[in-house]
Amino acid sequence: MATIFSKIINKEIPADIVYEDDRCLAFKDISPQAPTHILIIPKKAIERVALAQTEDEGLLGHLLLTAAQIAKKAGISETGFRLVINNGKNGGEAVPHLHVHLLGGRALTWPPG
Repeated sequence: MATIFSKIINKEIPADIVYEDDRCLAFKDISPQAPTHILIIPKKAIERVALAQTEDEGLLGHLLLTAAQIAKKAGISETGFRLVINNGKNGGEAVPHLHVHLLGGRALTWPPG
C-alpha cells in the first residue's frame, strides 16, 4: 500500500528531511505539536508496531537510537523529549506506516491526549 510516507521515502513528494540512512528517514512534521516534532520512519513498509515481526527487532531498535541522536542534534536531549508510536485507530494512528514521533522543545504534560 502506497502511503504519504512511502512517497516521501521515494522522494515523490517533498519533506523537510533532517536525517536519512539506509534503514530510515526522519523529517519535520507538517503539523507540529511541539517546537520540535520530527517523524522517524523505517524505509521498510511496516503498517504498525503491532504488525512488526521478529526479524524487525534490529530495525525497531535502530529507530529509537536514531531518535535519540536526532534529539541530541536538535538540542533537546538535555531538557527532555518524548517518543510516541501510535498503533491503530484508537491509538491515534493517522498513516498506516510505522513511525516514531519525536516531540520536545517545551514541557510536555501527562497524561497525553
